[in-house]
Amino acid sequence: MRETRETIGVIGGGQMGSGIAQLAAVSGFDVWLHDSDSGALQRASEGIGAALRKLVSKGKLSELASTDALNRLRCTSDLEDFRHADVIIEAIIESEDVKKKLFSDLDKLVKPSAILASNTSSISITRLASATRRPAQVIGMHFMNPPPVMKLIEIVRGADTSEVVFSKIKALAERFGKTVICSNDYPGFIVNRILMPMINEAFHALYTGVATKEDIDTGMKLGTNHPMGPLELADFIGLDVCLSIMKVLLQGLGDSRYSPCPLLVQYVDAGRLGRKKGIGVYSYKKEPVKMLIS
Repeated sequence: MRETRETIGVIGGGQMGSGIAQLAAVSGFDVWLHDSDSGALQRASEGIGAALRKLVSKGKLSELASTDALNRLRCTSDLEDFRHADVIIEAIIESEDVKKKLFSDLDKLVKPSAILASNTSSISITRLASATRRPAQVIGMHFMNPPPVMKLIEIVRGADTSEVVFSKIKALAERFGKTVICSNDYPGFIVNRILMPMINEAFHALYTGVATKEDIDTGMKLGTNHPMGPLELADFIGLDVCLSIMKVLLQGLGDSRYSPCPLLVQYVDAGRLGRKKGIGVYSYKKEPVKMLIS
């Protein structure tokens, strides 16, 4: 008799979604990776292939395991392919309205037993669940970036998330090889409730001329043993994402100390979003090579 594997659907072909899909495929699940942009899917597929080849070259994954993982991964631009998925994890834009619309559509499409998980880093799981007819089966599953590397998953229960669903998602995270922390459904959860105000304060320090960006980051790296400085980390996360989370914290907690720094707002308005755009607090654009004419 043919063994039936669980199927995981991942929505969003960006760095987070493709990383989650890679993790699930390597962990032995059948995986559907969805994005409405065929170009994003192509880049995700190529990126996953390259990442697995790198793991094989370093001896961290066997050739057979890599091949099996790629064979279990399928890409699609049609949500209909999620009809029989057991768990769907969304990793799309950090917008409550967009996520609610997606969950509402999925709720009508997927099988009754399916669990809807959100990779949101700050948005209320209870409010996302309200867009569905299955609030007991909606849960937060916040992966850290990049998902295949970072060891933590933050699980967030909405007001109606069932104990059965929580236990299943916790077991899934552990099967992924992750350490699990659990948060109640408060703005920013655990990690970003602490991290984002620190990043915002680093922007204030830069904005008010306390120090240069290099000294702010060096101070936090060498003074508090952080692997990256807060401004460098903001560029890695995406300044637009940082701003979005600060707005969620301000709105949800109603405390002016969570007001986004004007410099952060200005950078986002200018399109300086960090590494993904080649410029944020720092510039990541390669300088053209100057040819010397003798």
